[in-house]
Amino acid sequence: MLLGYVRVSTVEQNEARQIEALKQKGVNPENFFIDKQSGKNTDRPALKEMLAFVRRGDCVVTESISRIARNTKDLLNIVEQLQCKGVEFVSMKESLDTTTPQGKFMLTIFAAMAELERDSILQRQREGIEVAKAEGKYKGRQPIQIDKSLFESTVADWRAGQITARKAMEIVGLKPNTFYRRIKELNP
Repeated sequence: MLLGYVRVSTVEQNEARQIEALKQKGVNPENFFIDKQSGKNTDRPALKEMLAFVRRGDCVVTESISRIARNTKDLLNIVEQLQCKGVEFVSMKESLDTTTPQGKFMLTIFAAMAELERDSILQRQREGIEVAKAEGKYKGRQPIQIDKSLFESTVADWRAGQITARKAMEIVGLKPNTFYRRIKELNP
């Protein structure tokens, strides 16, 4: 059975491109496992579900190795788990097939290259931020501006039990962490 693994880093990102590529490869949409979270660790629900579901003779297909893991160690561990179950792994972008010794070798090389690319991007980003800070152009994230009187009256209504916390957050336009942090700032 062909199984497809799809991952995007955030809920806002769209997985349609990956899904279409897997359909073109012949993966039935009913056999997709989709995660919408960072690949920096392997604690992802759909990945765990897929690893528990696969059986000998199955083949896991992904659009790119960066979708299944962000670092070499995690990728090799996942592929090893699949191989122990008699499951093949195919990455479309890198044209990798782990059923051959050459494919296994290339998997290691491409995984290391993907990790290097990710680390290089993060390093350049940090360097750019440092330069911008030194030039006074980077100030970090700006605090969310809210109407103080609206916030205080909404919090008073919430404390009086007239509205729920969720409704209060909706009124002032804040997410829970920011809402409760602002309450602490209001009454230290």
